[in-house]
Amino acid sequence: MEDVLDLYERAYDADCPVVCMDEQPVQLIAETRSVIPATPGATAKYDYEYRREGTAVNFMFTEPLRSWRKVNVRRTKTKKDWAAEIRELLDVDYPEAAKVILVCDNLNTHTVGALYEAFKPAEARRLANRLEIHYTPKHGSWLNVAEIELSLLTRRALHRRIASFESLVTETSAWADRRNEESGVVRWQFRTDKARIKLLHLYPEIETLQL
Repeated sequence: MEDVLDLYERAYDADCPVVCMDEQPVQLIAETRSVIPATPGATAKYDYEYRREGTAVNFMFTEPLRSWRKVNVRRTKTKKDWAAEIRELLDVDYPEAAKVILVCDNLNTHTVGALYEAFKPAEARRLANRLEIHYTPKHGSWLNVAEIELSLLTRRALHRRIASFESLVTETSAWADRRNEESGVVRWQFRTDKARIKLLHLYPEIETLQL
């Protein structure tokens, strides 16, 4: 926890940016009956019945100090999916950065080993050399700013039924573009000194030895 909190206190460094990432599974759902549109004095009406159209995964990347985020939608979230996202992050989004510091949760897909499963050794090593991973603790994913961005995405863009993969791509991309244009920011205020007080019960008790 303190490792991640210390990262959030660093000053902005374009050569070594701190980027947060998280994933969000999405169920694609279609209407089985036409929606009755809203009219003056009456809200829109949706039937409770729906049809499942499969699933997808939103990959969220955000750099809090630059007020930037992007969402890529994939069919699955395998190690190879994550590796492909990391290569795009390093080569397309941050081609000039010497190293990207990545904050993510400790899933078995979020490892340097995933790069070697997806790419040839030389390419995997090239990417790994530009990546520094910091994991949030178990049951502590709330420390990840990308999770906050995913919450905003869900409430503002995905609050209705989305039937197709293509529609999900359109909605998430439009939301990210709009939030970037508005310079949306997450003002993180939870610091290490506050954590040692508020979460004191999580720290081990140290007995002072009498000499």
